[in-house]
Amino acid sequence: MKAKEIRSLNDEQLVEKVRELREELFNLRFRNSTGELENTGRYREARRALARGLTMVRERRIDLEKELRR
Repeated sequence: MKAKEIRSLNDEQLVEKVRELREELFNLRFRNSTGELENTGRYREARRALARGLTMVRERRIDLEKELRR
C-alpha cells in the first residue's frame, strides 16, 4: 500500500488498516517460522506497509495536538 493511498483514508479506516496489517504481519511471521511461507518478499512489504500506516497515525496525532494547543 502506498503512502498516497494511506493518506486518503479517514481516521477510522486508517486504524482498521493498521489493525489488519498487524494481523497480516503476525500470520506471515507464523507461516515463515513453520516453513510454509513461500513468498518471503511479502513479509518485507507487510512490514513497510505497517510502518507507513503507523507513521500516518503519528502525523495525525501530532497535528491534532497542535490544534488543541491553539
